[in-house]
Amino acid sequence: MTHANCPRCGGRLARDNDSGRCTPCQAAERDRLSAPPVVPASFWDHEPVRQALAERHLGRLIRAYRSHPYHGRVALPQTVVASWLSITQAQLSRVENGPPLVHLDRLAHWAQILRIPASRLWFGLPDQPFQIRNRIAEGRADDSQAHGQIIEQGEVPAMAVTVEEAPTGGGGATDRRRFNAMAALAGLAAAGHPYLLTGSADAANIGMEQVRLASSLVQDLRRADAAAGADQLCDVAIQAHARLSAWAARATYSREVGDALQSALADLGIQVAWLATDAERRREARPYLNEAITRARIADDPRMEVQALTQLSMLLRESQPGESLHCAEAALRVSAGWATPRLTTLLHLRRAHTYAVLTDASGFSREMTKARRDLERGPHEDDLGFVDFVNEQEVNGIQGLSYLALDRPDRAAQSFRAIIANPSPGHRRNQVYYAVHLSQATYQQGDVNEAARIALDALPAVSQMNSGRITRNLAQVRSNLATSRQVTTAARQFVSAYDSAVKA
Repeated sequence: MTHANCPRCGGRLARDNDSGRCTPCQAAERDRLSAPPVVPASFWDHEPVRQALAERHLGRLIRAYRSHPYHGRVALPQTVVASWLSITQAQLSRVENGPPLVHLDRLAHWAQILRIPASRLWFGLPDQPFQIRNRIAEGRADDSQAHGQIIEQGEVPAMAVTVEEAPTGGGGATDRRRFNAMAALAGLAAAGHPYLLTGSADAANIGMEQVRLASSLVQDLRRADAAAGADQLCDVAIQAHARLSAWAARATYSREVGDALQSALADLGIQVAWLATDAERRREARPYLNEAITRARIADDPRMEVQALTQLSMLLRESQPGESLHCAEAALRVSAGWATPRLTTLLHLRRAHTYAVLTDASGFSREMTKARRDLERGPHEDDLGFVDFVNEQEVNGIQGLSYLALDRPDRAAQSFRAIIANPSPGHRRNQVYYAVHLSQATYQQGDVNEAARIALDALPAVSQMNSGRITRNLAQVRSNLATSRQVTTAARQFVSAYDSAVKA
């Protein structure tokens, strides 16, 4: 008869030992109940642990941790691990079985308690170099050989790795999407922002250097968002906003720095709100915009106030269209006298789309005419950074969305096709967004085959995005095609490809 070995120390177990542990390890049982044990490096290569890491789900990781053979034949009780984390057993059960945690402070704190190696994590730990590593679906420990080495602070310039440069071999669409987002975050760290994202902040004084760094972070977030979408960036931006807000509350600074800091925090809050919107976390967005308006007024910064009002108008369009119109009107009023043509174009587009949601065709037509008239006046040296995306493609896109709201899929399809025919490379996420809507418009026209073909062509690009809005819209296309009375070969091909991509 072959003797079993103790999974903790490797020693051979006696024939009559049915505990799964040798005597010395059983003697150490009391210690493991009071605090997490120091586990060997091989502990993290256990398949359930690797899978949980690949899924970026700390709750499932904790469950895999408790059930690891290292602890013996009987899993660690939830009550024991919950006590380590200073929560109740019921709370731990919800963490293990519920949706992934998104609060970075809690993620980092619990990872430190459980002694999870920083190199295995998908987020940074305080007081440690910010590291981002691609996690392929199999959760391989040597994935750096498959998709590049760990990217650390100062190793690459900001946004050096883009969506177009992302690897396409191995792992499937889900892995490429994850890699794209991780590369974007690595770019933020390399740009000089890691202390905002993961490090400790003990500065008693804030100067213009910190304010400038916060402003540059917003620009990097915008570039990363335009390339890969908001899902992976949203929590990073939320954490950075929380850290800067905490500094502002306790640090000292001059009046000049204070005004600049309020404007920088407002700008970051507006960006957080947009990322939350694109990530389909709309409920989280409005408080940031309300705060941004307050900060802009404290700093006497009408440009930042207009930016917040513009974003708020878009956020409220579907749920509170009347208030959406008021926000856009207020932005036009505040910016009167200094608004550039591209800014007024955007504000008229906000109003045009909202009128379409209200099924007010005349209001839509009036505002769209104003938007196109202002766009023809061209860019201006005083254009604010947040209007960079306002171009002919965006005007066509909003026009197409408005026609969909007005139940004019034929006109909507014309607008979306104009975008596809003349793409804007700098705003790849928007291109994909409108391509999916072209499929929706074509389906509403009754051309199931063409809708399926367009959706199938867009599927690889959607798989590389991290945009909850795009994902939701493509899921609706899939639902429409799967339940259509005309279940054609093209529709079945798309549904099958979509389902395979989701499972990958």
